[in-house]
Parts: sequence; C-alpha cells; structure tokens
Amino acid sequence: MRYAKDVSDVEEPEPSLASRLRLAVVRLNRRLRAQRTDSSVTLTQISALSCLYNWGPLTPGELAAKEGVQPPSMTRVIAALEEHGFVTRRPHPTDGRQAIVEVTDEGRRFVRAEVCARERWLDQRLAALDTEERAVLTRAAEIIDRMAGQ
Repeated sequence: MRYAKDVSDVEEPEPSLASRLRLAVVRLNRRLRAQRTDSSVTLTQISALSCLYNWGPLTPGELAAKEGVQPPSMTRVIAALEEHGFVTRRPHPTDGRQAIVEVTDEGRRFVRAEVCARERWLDQRLAALDTEERAVLTRAAEIIDRMAGQ
C-alpha cells in the first residue's frame, strides 16, 4: 500500500548552494565555538563582552539593543560578567538614571584568549589545505563578508 506522502522512492534533489553554504557556515561556527578557553562563561556572555570590546563603553540599554535582547536579560548578563571581573559599571556622565558598562583589562585578556583559541584551531585546518584551496577560501571569505554586510 502506498500513501500520498510516501516519498521513499523519490530522489533527493541536489542541495542548493544556499543550503550547502548555510550548513557549512553552521558547522564551522559550531566547531569554532567549541574551542572555548573557559566554559563557565556562557556564549551569551561572551557575545556581550565581545560587543563591548569592539564598540567600547555602552549603556546596558545600548548593549541590549546591539545584542538583540531585552534589557532585563542584559542586566543579568552584565551582572555575571561583573562577577567574573570582565566588566565594570560607572555612572553615566549626564544621566543619573543610567550607567556605563565597560570592559576591564581582565575582560580584554579573556576576549583575546578566546579569539586566539579559535584562530589557532582554524589556522591548523588551513595549514592542511593546498595553496589553491586557501586562495579559494580567501576569495570566499571576501564574498561572505560582503554578503553579511548587506
């Protein structure tokens, strides 16, 4: 007996470029995230810390907006980062209701160590490729970066 939705004998179409690229990026991202130096810091905390590292001091609301989370969630993230000694809060210079969050020297060292661990892993993989493959990836990185910026 066959059912209308039985597709066991239907050949799977060749995955599209979009599908293959999406899966490759997801897998690479997963492998890079696995190269963590300290698993007591969550990926959400690392993301917020990296945002402060790259953008400089921000209010909790600005940081929440950049990270795409609600301010109460960011308040908890900031508190955890403070406990680790990675960020400090200081009063806002013109708005007494606000605070400014900034990365400490320890936080900067942590971010650099995380980046180094991930890039070391990736460098090892790239070293195993031949010159032509590295050239293709160089061009692909430029294209992907341009696509991501649109």
